[in-house]
Amino acid sequence: MTARILVVDDVPANTRLLEAKLTAEYYQVASARDGFEAVAAARRWQPDLILLDVMMPGMDGFECCRQLKQDPATLHIPVVMVTALGDAAERVAGLEAGADDFLSKPVEYGTLMSRVRSLVRLKRLLDEWRARGETVRALGLAEERMPPPSIAGALALVVDDWDDEADTVQATLAQEGIQTTRARTQAEALDLSAAHPFDLMVLSLGISEEDPLQLASSLRAADATHDVPLLLLGDTGERERLQRGFDLGANDWLLLPLDPHELRARARNQIRRKLYQDRLRADLGQAIELAVIDPLTGLYNRRYLMRHLRNLVEQNPAPRLALMLIDVDFFKSVNDAYGHAAGDRALRAVADTLRTSIRAFDTLARYGGEEFVVIMPGSVTEQAQAAAERLRAAVADMTPAPGDWPALTISIGIAENGEAASSADSLLGAADAALYLAKRNGRNRVEMAAREATAT
Repeated sequence: MTARILVVDDVPANTRLLEAKLTAEYYQVASARDGFEAVAAARRWQPDLILLDVMMPGMDGFECCRQLKQDPATLHIPVVMVTALGDAAERVAGLEAGADDFLSKPVEYGTLMSRVRSLVRLKRLLDEWRARGETVRALGLAEERMPPPSIAGALALVVDDWDDEADTVQATLAQEGIQTTRARTQAEALDLSAAHPFDLMVLSLGISEEDPLQLASSLRAADATHDVPLLLLGDTGERERLQRGFDLGANDWLLLPLDPHELRARARNQIRRKLYQDRLRADLGQAIELAVIDPLTGLYNRRYLMRHLRNLVEQNPAPRLALMLIDVDFFKSVNDAYGHAAGDRALRAVADTLRTSIRAFDTLARYGGEEFVVIMPGSVTEQAQAAAERLRAAVADMTPAPGDWPALTISIGIAENGEAASSADSLLGAADAALYLAKRNGRNRVEMAAREATAT
């Protein structure tokens, strides 16, 4: 997954080192020499992540982070503060300023990449929720501004079989008004997490009788907890396991011996982000029920689709995305031979199949009649083609009840926005041309629009 990363450091050698490491992983990298340049570059370039040095002349990293987090145009961008200072008080100061994470120099490569991948994944998901929220507000179906969420009363699960450590964690979180429940084993943790809507999970890697990483994997896979922030606790000698935990989907970690101030700051950051996401999801769901859901299929309707697509392609810079236009082959014959009631059931079945076959942050809508659209943010050509083939095969494999409606197939046209931003209409037009080609070439197939067809 590629991403834009802004490196902020007044020492050119440090900047070049980070640029080389990140570029080698195919990230797009820009740099700034001080806090003033960083704020301007963040507003202009809208990076996916900022690596921010603390000790800089003029405006230090703490003040720069505060300004970034107070600006509506940049507050959503994750900030990782990088410093030679290893004092816990400095880490807490960075987190209090709004930083999402904190790394000490010299930066360990594996730790850096784990943090980058985790925060980029999270930002992509939150970006999609924010984009959908902007669409809802533009339609006049939600409040313009949401007050900051309070973490008082939030629920946390502490998983630790060491009494003293668990007691310290629970007492520290209680100072923030966070209610805690403790589990000592994997089975107990899974049972509790399935029964209670936790806002944070704190998992010790020191559990002696079981593999805590197996539990981390299980929590991430479970429907009830795959969106709940997961904070790992580990000794300094367990960095490799902590990084492995990040790869499994953990959101943050804290090194022992436990610093209560840092635990409180990290817990606040994670819970606030989760509550913000929950609120966006709830507002979106309520508004969608009112205005933007197709009553037959339960998918987004054309009204929502067009507004959401325009919001995406009119961003500056425009995010990379692929658009699929999907048509059910020979659908008129289904209505003619089986009746419109059967045709409606067939369309609902196709919609359900498409819905279960796309990514969580893709957008699926009914475009009209027997046509559907999928918007895939961040996708490159190969990913879009593979996803389209998966959708085509999934529909072809549907097995209707005998006599209800016949076996169905779909044709798919794909278009991508180019390096120049495309309009919503031109992107749909290019996908429509590719869909026409798929129909002409025999149906039940996928065709890609020419790249130049989507550029403005």
